[in-house]
Amino acid sequence: MDSRTAYIALNMMEDIGPVSVRALVTVLGSPQAIFQADKGDLLKAEGIGPALVEKIASQRGHLRPDEELARARKRGYEIITPVDAAYPKPLLTIHDPPLALYVWGTLAPEDKRAIAVVGSRHTTLYGRETAEKFAFHLAKTGFVVVSGLARGIDTAAHRGALQGGGRTLAVLGGALDCLYPEENAELALGIARQGAVLSEFPLGRQPDKTTFPMRNRIVSGLCMGVLVVEAGPTSGALITASQALDQGRCVFAVPGRIDSPASKGSHQLIKQGARLVESVDDILEEFEFLIPPACHGALENLPPLNPDEEKIVRALAEEELDMDTLTRTTGVPASALSVLVLGLEMKRVVRMLPGRRVALRRR
Repeated sequence: MDSRTAYIALNMMEDIGPVSVRALVTVLGSPQAIFQADKGDLLKAEGIGPALVEKIASQRGHLRPDEELARARKRGYEIITPVDAAYPKPLLTIHDPPLALYVWGTLAPEDKRAIAVVGSRHTTLYGRETAEKFAFHLAKTGFVVVSGLARGIDTAAHRGALQGGGRTLAVLGGALDCLYPEENAELALGIARQGAVLSEFPLGRQPDKTTFPMRNRIVSGLCMGVLVVEAGPTSGALITASQALDQGRCVFAVPGRIDSPASKGSHQLIKQGARLVESVDDILEEFEFLIPPACHGALENLPPLNPDEEKIVRALAEEELDMDTLTRTTGVPASALSVLVLGLEMKRVVRMLPGRRVALRRR
């Protein structure tokens, strides 16, 4: 069994997820080692208790990943894992990347330039039209639109992206062969032809109240930012927005009527710091004007900076850096660096990128 097959098999196990698998791989050295290790070795992994060890031991001899691969291929699906080159790189930066992704359609290098467009299933005409308009214009400007194929805002977002001639990715809350809602079957076919329909769930897994929140972290994890178009106070889109913040992604929200229950969640996000957007230009401002490597004039026309801020800016002049590298390069202690970077972000000198990376803005 190689690493790829092992990840597929582990993804088929019940009651074990990406965080537990990562802990086990850290101790044992590889995913396939989980299938040979004795119980004592399994217990050495952080967060792995006797009950979980028993569940692993009882399942690992009965899994048939090769048969799962054959079933997937027969349906026209591909299965990719973290060791495959096609696995989306942004997902590798999140806390709990899926052990496997079932893909109907094609993934492409340009998918790293993605924005999620999400919102409630129960929407107003304003919400649906706004989601479709934003997705259309995002697609026209070269962004990939990601959503969850649910009724309401998700459906409008996918349709807008397809109408804009762009790529769109749909992340399901169940297996690819358990498409939900059924009325979106034709839309899913269009997405597969012009992007991809994705799921982390093994074939046959029906969607339920536990799978949708799990899917939301993938929606946000694939993206540079998340746009919440219309969300009520209990909308699952708020979970996606929260996970986006945890993952270091930007969160945007479209305002609605102040007396509309359908927009109460969106308004709450804005109160909490999500960027209010009125047009796609507000999103482009965040992502289109980052300074590329070795951009001449990068240090001109800056606001007043203190000496430590100047060190940070000069360190970023040639390329974006992660926070750990920035600490080593500048000599600024990590505890102070976070505060300084936040201040520079508020001055619109830098911006945070996925994976705790920092980049200068084009001026």
